[in-house]
Amino acid sequence: MTRDLAPLELVITTADATHTQRLPATGRLTIGRDPQNRVHLLDPSVSRRHAVLDLGPPLRIEDIGSSNGLRVTTSEESDGTARIVERRVSPGHSMNIELGDGMQLGATLLIVQRVNADDNPASSRVVRSFSVPVVHDGAMRKLYELVDLVSQSGINVLLLGETGVGKEVMAEAIHRRSTRARGPLVCLNCAAIHESLLESELFGHEAGAFTGATRAKPGLFEVAAGGTVFLDEVGELPISVQVKLLRVLEERKVLRVGGLQKRPLDVRFVSATNRNLEDEVARGVFRQDLYFRLNGVTMEIPPLRERTSEIEPIARSFIARAAVQMNMRAEPRLSPPALEALLGYGWPGNIRELRNVIERAVVLSAGGAILPEHLGLGGRGSGASSAGRKSSPELVTLPPPPPRPPSPRAVEQAIAPLRVPVGEDERQRIVEALELCGGNQSKAAEMLGISRRTLLTRLDLYGIPRPRKNR
Repeated sequence: MTRDLAPLELVITTADATHTQRLPATGRLTIGRDPQNRVHLLDPSVSRRHAVLDLGPPLRIEDIGSSNGLRVTTSEESDGTARIVERRVSPGHSMNIELGDGMQLGATLLIVQRVNADDNPASSRVVRSFSVPVVHDGAMRKLYELVDLVSQSGINVLLLGETGVGKEVMAEAIHRRSTRARGPLVCLNCAAIHESLLESELFGHEAGAFTGATRAKPGLFEVAAGGTVFLDEVGELPISVQVKLLRVLEERKVLRVGGLQKRPLDVRFVSATNRNLEDEVARGVFRQDLYFRLNGVTMEIPPLRERTSEIEPIARSFIARAAVQMNMRAEPRLSPPALEALLGYGWPGNIRELRNVIERAVVLSAGGAILPEHLGLGGRGSGASSAGRKSSPELVTLPPPPPRPPSPRAVEQAIAPLRVPVGEDERQRIVEALELCGGNQSKAAEMLGISRRTLLTRLDLYGIPRPRKNR
């Protein structure tokens, strides 16, 4: 690999923070939990002497007998398709790496990159989007426990949730924890590619299959052989492509556009959507048989407003990462009033919106404390009632039940959207909502401000019997 004169640094990312360590021009650096290592990591999942980073050139990483292994991840992206390839480095072996490649040691992610130099625009920093999940909420812990179970099988997984809740991060976690982790994770945003190109992108094409197809091209499914295919926004697939995808799922073979012979397929499918596919099936815009094929295991990720305990650690993680990207000497401090504003906001855009707000706040704070005015949340709706916006989510309470069965309009006014942490308060609100709605689960979910599927998940979580509608 060609090395220029710009110095290098190591970006160290954990679940709680991101920081950097300046690297020497040459040499071999030991990495591990032992304080004697040149790169000292506090992560308990990292071995005392885990790996050696050879600064070369070329850059190389070597596993020197770790317990939890070493994985190197590279990423390529074009036309809405990302191909993430992850390779395991066996103990006693090494491999060449490039700047920006991710090195996973236990739960810690390391990336070598150039320090930003004013006289070298090409050396600007790039922090890849490899993700270390921040999991503090009880419901999210249960989901990631399910991820561990599901990952070991080959069953298809359907991820549901609002836009920006972290479906991609969970898909990546499923792949990394699976037996297919050595294979590629290939991601496609089904809504980002024009329908006329989508079929060729998924299935590939032969030379001469259409105007401009001067040579054969393998499709996304072939590229992902031995790994995982992540179909984001799968609810946006046109019916014509749904039919062919169903055939691929049933036969485990793929036929290129313009091809005559089907090719065997060895991939695992993870899909995601913010749509209610059951409603889409009822409307006739999504095939029921395809829904059943994709829906081996369904996992619904709750919106950020339902896991407020994660807002602060996720925000601090984004602050640390933004500070690295902007070459700041120190991370801006999140002031208590700003944290209160973050906790009191409804986050209709979920984690994606939180990231954008934090990145803007880091810029506006100019390295000082982040204040409420830097967040830009004033006047923006939270999705809750005005009373709910003025109070902390934990303080939203249910008015006393009326002495007689209320009208549907009264019920709508009585039940404020559910904005409390997982626990006894939430359980009580669900029970009271079901009573007020006469056992109608769909109506109760609507009154609580959550989806029906989330309500059913909560019923199972709290051991609440699923009621029947009053007749």
